[in-house]
Amino acid sequence: MSDGLINAFQWYGAVAGAIAALVVSLDLGRKPTGWAFVLFVTGSIAYILWGFLNDDGKGVAWQNVVLFFINVIGVYRYLIRKKPVHS
Repeated sequence: MSDGLINAFQWYGAVAGAIAALVVSLDLGRKPTGWAFVLFVTGSIAYILWGFLNDDGKGVAWQNVVLFFINVIGVYRYLIRKKPVHS
C-alpha cells in the first residue's frame, strides 16, 4: 500500500477524532452526539489501518481496536436505542 494512503489514514483519524470530541464536548443533544460517535468509529478504523500498516503504529492500532468497540457502544446508545439512560 502506498505511503500516501497510509498517511491519509493517520490524518483522517486525527481530524475525525478532534471533530468528534468537539461535538461531544458541546453537548448538542443525542443525535449530534450519536453522529460524533459514528465519526469516532470511522477515525478508529482509520487508525487501526494506519497502525497495522505502519511498523511503528501497533500500539495505536491496538488502542483503537478497543476504542472502536467503545465507540460502537456510543453509536448504539445515542442513535439506535430509543430510551435515554437518564430520564
